[in-house]
Amino acid sequence: MPERGTIIEARGLTKTYRNGPTEVRALRDVDFAARRGEFVVVLGPSGSGKSTFLNILGGIDSASSGSVLFDGQDITRFGEKALTRYRRDHVGFVFQFYNLVPSLTALENVALVTEIAARPMRPEEALDIVGLSGRHGHFPAQLSGGEQQRVAIARAIAKRPDLLFCDEPTGALDSATGVLVLDALVEANRTTGATTLIITHNATIQQIADRTLRFADGHIVDEIANATRKRPGDLSW
Repeated sequence: MPERGTIIEARGLTKTYRNGPTEVRALRDVDFAARRGEFVVVLGPSGSGKSTFLNILGGIDSASSGSVLFDGQDITRFGEKALTRYRRDHVGFVFQFYNLVPSLTALENVALVTEIAARPMRPEEALDIVGLSGRHGHFPAQLSGGEQQRVAIARAIAKRPDLLFCDEPTGALDSATGVLVLDALVEANRTTGATTLIITHNATIQQIADRTLRFADGHIVDEIANATRKRPGDLSW
């Protein structure tokens, strides 16, 4: 695993949206830093700013002010080509909905990413990490929701990202299936060393993280270090 120095940092991060004559501040002067290989859970109600925060860190939204430093480089100053390279080479995304190509097998869905990545792992290896060694040839329609989400995780980690950003990855799943998806994320974090941030409404999930951030009204209101991480299977849902 890479050394555990700071890899991503936000300084005074602010995002303001305009709704007609009204300004809505989605983020308010957020400061944040994460170490290499760290596993962070981000909690907060809808509208608290947590998804906006993750999207700006991932280079798919822009800040109104402030900066985001990845390995010391300010991505808020990047042009579109540099942002595309940042997302392609350094960031893996997992969303609530799986966004798999229905006409491709699990292996082929993962291979879509490895064909354009700078330093990919084999698609088979990525699927094995998330516990789908026997499902390589199955199409999305032949997989359960949890299995489809694990294919999405495999696709995200197959390019060996430095950062793995997950927005409500268990939001559409029952608790038993959610445990399998969280197991896959924990294993992906352990195996690849990717700094992992998970957005969730479910406070129970914070028990598997190194640290928890709580968002409200566009800023971090609380930060809790977790001295003893639980395994997903040990959570009480």
